[in-house]
Amino acid sequence: MPLLAWSCAQVALAAAGTCLARRYALRRRLLDHPGERRSHRVATPRGGGVAIVACLLVTALALSWWYPGERMLLLAGGAGLLLVAAVGWIDDHRALSAGLRLAMHAVAGLLLGAAVLHAGHGPLLAASGVLATLVLVNVWNFMDGIDGLAASQGAIAAIGYGVLASAGPEGGAAVVLAFSLGAACLGFLPFNFPRAAIFLGDVGSGALGLALAWLLVLLAPRLEQGPAHWALLLLPLSAFLVDAALTLGTRMLRREAWWRPHVQHAYQCWARRIGRHPPVTLAYAAWSGAAVLTMLATRGLDARYIIAAAAAWCLAGGWAWAILRAGASPPGKEQAHE
Repeated sequence: MPLLAWSCAQVALAAAGTCLARRYALRRRLLDHPGERRSHRVATPRGGGVAIVACLLVTALALSWWYPGERMLLLAGGAGLLLVAAVGWIDDHRALSAGLRLAMHAVAGLLLGAAVLHAGHGPLLAASGVLATLVLVNVWNFMDGIDGLAASQGAIAAIGYGVLASAGPEGGAAVVLAFSLGAACLGFLPFNFPRAAIFLGDVGSGALGLALAWLLVLLAPRLEQGPAHWALLLLPLSAFLVDAALTLGTRMLRREAWWRPHVQHAYQCWARRIGRHPPVTLAYAAWSGAAVLTMLATRGLDARYIIAAAAAWCLAGGWAWAILRAGASPPGKEQAHE
């Protein structure tokens, strides 16, 4: 009951914060305007993800008090979140260089990795935390291009991780953080789906990626069977990871400027083909929901079977990616995502 009450409070806080963020964006004219390099058709305010950041920072401070044994990891994650969100907030107001943004993301990852070592975990988990931060912060930014997609994927993954942590011994802070992230995303979603009244902005998309990396670091040591079972934790992220990896890999092979905005991701091709965002967002949500169920169902299996299941799931995702990308616009006619 206390966790349910806390989650409901996070939903309310996120919704109220999103309303305030929208008013601020409209007053400051922080708008993404439509055009040939945009997916939306009307000018839409950005920066609504700051409400999710506020919820997570409140949660981190509370958890550092409730769980003193995990205080260093919680404070380091909160500091990294604040850094990534601050860079995104500035970028939403005036464009920053990609190099500067990546450098700040790296600093956030190093903070998390250092906290992992301080907590007594091995260098493998610390390095994984740094890598997860760099990858997920940027993947969530790349994949935030149609209404409701990034926030719904964040909510599904977070709730799945919360259930996984609840099923294991000493779920502790990971349970509360996971459900808090899911609740914050749910509080934001009505303003972003099925028709966006405000976008996450870089402040929100980057923060979601950092928060998920933070959860991975908290959850991985709780998997009793060890590092071989970490593949389980990638399943709820597979929709974004497969789409981003294959799309960016294709762009690299074509010697395109892969770091620049584009609309070659599978979800963008599909949304452009059908002329609507909601069916794509819902289909990706169904995939990730099935991935969460697979994660929970295979948790107790031998490592070999878990790795095989994760590999098969990713191969199926690659097959789906190829189908959705069929008929994609040639590179010269691409558009940028949000």
